[in-house]
Amino acid sequence: MLRNASVQILKQFVRHASTDTSLILERSINKVQLLGRVGQDPVMRQVEGRNPVTIFSMATNEMWRSGEGETTSADVSQKTTWHRISVFKPGLRDVAYQYVKKGSRILVEGKLDYGEYVDKNNVRRQATTIIADNIVFLSENVRDQL
Repeated sequence: MLRNASVQILKQFVRHASTDTSLILERSINKVQLLGRVGQDPVMRQVEGRNPVTIFSMATNEMWRSGEGETTSADVSQKTTWHRISVFKPGLRDVAYQYVKKGSRILVEGKLDYGEYVDKNNVRRQATTIIADNIVFLSENVRDQL
């Protein structure tokens, strides 16, 4: 009921304000795809009054050659980046908790989310999280389990 009223108000606002070019609504995209390996077994957390969430870490690797035209393996550099993955979708959350395991190779599709929290030392921290919309299992052993 409230959503319908909000949509109606938004439609009227857009219709009324369409002559003002600074108020035209634009479409935007917040989409992430990560292909890598799971760093820890998932944990499911639930805060009182909220839906549960499955959380795990995931590593992606970037490799490059340093030097001009060199082909020896000593010239290859690598950087590992760690990502925090949160799964809120009820069906996907449960599948991730049950089947995602440390070392699994997976593809995660989702969106970036930035937030702040206060740590146990009362210091304000920033956190970047990937909110997963889809997980594709690439490890052979997981496919056999599903």
